[in-house]
Amino acid sequence: MSEEVKKIIFSGGGSGGPVTPLLAVASFLERHDKFELLFVGTHDGPERELIMKAGFNFVSISSGKMRRYFSWQNFSDVFKIIQGFFDAWKLIGQERPNIIVSAGAFVSVPLAFAAYLRRVPVIIHQQDIRAGLANKLMAPVAKVVTVTFERSLRSYGSRAKWIGNPFMEVENNNRADVLFKVAHAYNLESNLPIVLVVGGGTGAVAINNILSKSLDDLCEFCQLIHISGKDKNILAENKRYHQFDLVSHAQLLEFEIIADVVVSRCGLGFLTELSALAKPSILIPMPNSHQEDNAAIFECADAAKVLAEAKLSPALFVSEVRKIVNSADLKKTYSQNISQVMKPGATAALVEIIKNNIR
Repeated sequence: MSEEVKKIIFSGGGSGGPVTPLLAVASFLERHDKFELLFVGTHDGPERELIMKAGFNFVSISSGKMRRYFSWQNFSDVFKIIQGFFDAWKLIGQERPNIIVSAGAFVSVPLAFAAYLRRVPVIIHQQDIRAGLANKLMAPVAKVVTVTFERSLRSYGSRAKWIGNPFMEVENNNRADVLFKVAHAYNLESNLPIVLVVGGGTGAVAINNILSKSLDDLCEFCQLIHISGKDKNILAENKRYHQFDLVSHAQLLEFEIIADVVVSRCGLGFLTELSALAKPSILIPMPNSHQEDNAAIFECADAAKVLAEAKLSPALFVSEVRKIVNSADLKKTYSQNISQVMKPGATAALVEIIKNNIR
C-alpha cells in the first residue's frame, strides 16, 4: 500500500507580499518532494492570480482586518473575521491538512486558530523586522515562528528561529539570455538602460503618480518597465514605456534580472529578491509603516538609495534615477552591499522545519 501523501496549506494574502516566500517554499517542495499543496487567501486580493499563474490550487475564505486606528470598517470587519473562522473551520475539516504555513496577513488568523483547535500544527514566518499584528495574534498557537532578521527573535521568544527569507530559485539568471528573450517580446532598445518600477501587487499610488509626472524626462535616458498594480494604469504613449498591471512571478523575476536599476516599495518578499539578484535599487517605503524599518536596514548597509515619499518630487526622482543609471561605481557599490543584507538558505531551512513539524 502506498504511503499517504501529506497535505500542506499555505496561507497569506491581501497583497502579494505574504505570498512570495510561500510560493518559493511550495515550488521547492513540488520539485523535491511529494506533498499535496493548497493556498488559502482572500476573496478579492491579488494573490489568487499570482498563485494560480504559478500553477497551484487556490481557495478563498472571508477576511477582515483589525486596524490599529479608528475606522468604521473595524465594526463591519468583525463579522467578516467571525465568518472567516467558520470558513476556516469548514475548510480544515474538508481538506484535513497535516500542517498550516503562513507568512502573515489577516486572512491567516482565523485559519491558524481553527487549525490549533483541530490539532493541526501551525508555522508562521515573520518577514519584516517589525512584528506584524496578524503574526502577533497567531504566534501563541504556532509551533515555530521563523524570522528574516536576527533582531526579530526577541518578538517571539523561544519558538523563534532565524532563517532569513525564502526566495524563489531562478533557473536561468544569466542576464544576456533573459534579456534576449524579453527584448524580443517587448521591443526593448539594446542601447538604453532598463529601469524597473514596482509598486507591489496592489500598486502604489504615490509611485505611480511620481512616475507619471516624470515619465517623459526619464524616457530621454532610459526605458521603463512599470508594474502599476491591478486596475491602476497610467495612460502614456511612449515607446520606451512598458506598463503591466500584474504579472506572474516568473515574469517579474525576468524583469528583475534584466533591470539595471529597480525602483520599489519595501515589502520584504521583493527586497529579498533584489538582494539575491544583487540589484542596484531605489527604495520608497510606505510612510508610517513597517516598510520604513525594512528600508532603514538597507540604507544603513549602503545597500540602496532610500527616498522618503513625503519629500519626493519629479525633479528629485529623475535626478536620483539618472545618478545611479549613469554611475558604474554607484551601481557596483549598491549591488555588492545589497547582496550581503539577507541570510542565505532560507527556503531549504523552512522546508526542513515544515518536515520536522508536520503531523
